Amino acid sequence: QMLKDWVRREIGPIATPDHIQFAPALPKTRSGKIMRRILRKVAANEHDSLGDISTLADPAVVEDIINNRKNK
Repeated sequence: QMLKDWVRREIGPIATPDHIQFAPALPKTRSGKIMRRILRKVAANEHDSLGDISTLADPAVVEDIINNRKNK
């Protein structure tokens, strides 16, 4: 709640996140780019339609994020 309050105060109410999830790592390609498409799908609970994840440096990160999301 403190983080949400800080965002509301510093950036504005429009930027206040609905949900905050901490993750041990982010899904990155081998070149180091964060695959935001996968993060959006996990946030929308569209785990069955993640698309091609063969370009990820560590595909196990996606499972960790999904499991962490389900446990909340």
